[in-house]
Amino acid sequence: MERRTIRRVVTGHDAQGKARVVDDRDVEPITSELMPGSAFFRLWGRDERPTFPDDGSPRPAETWYPPRDGSRFMINTVPPGEPAPPPGLDTTAALEELERQMPGALAANEPGTAGMHTTDSLDYVLVLSGEATLELDDGEQTVLRAGDVLIQNGTRHAWHNYGTEPCTIVGVAIGADRERPSSEAPTA
Repeated sequence: MERRTIRRVVTGHDAQGKARVVDDRDVEPITSELMPGSAFFRLWGRDERPTFPDDGSPRPAETWYPPRDGSRFMINTVPPGEPAPPPGLDTTAALEELERQMPGALAANEPGTAGMHTTDSLDYVLVLSGEATLELDDGEQTVLRAGDVLIQNGTRHAWHNYGTEPCTIVGVAIGADRERPSSEAPTA
């Protein structure tokens, strides 16, 4: 996949409360030999609810997925098929690097179920190009194509690209609370 950047322009307020462009830069993709052809752009995030006026400076966004009251803005490109790491890859080192670049993302994935994960977030997703297949519990699948949107309400899911071209999606994740069934509640 061609390595490219995405231009990110950020606004904020100056000391008098006037709107200003406070940052204008290219954001590099996160890539990994574990998923050849994939590119993940983390464009913005914060771990707390915003308050305005705001100077527009980056705020803490410690993990890949947002905590309660946090948010994340990302663009992801996924190649067609199931990405396979190259033979001889040092998987341990690649996993450590991916954890450093995308903290907590791997922990959200269920072992043994390709890409299946659940996050405590409300996700707004737009398919920009290609097609993506959303898989839910029990294998239910829905194909989304360029221009389609998904409102992901914290459900267990996986993304697949069974198409013939790379799929690019835009996502905004807003941290949410999850009530656990009483059977999962800790006992004293």
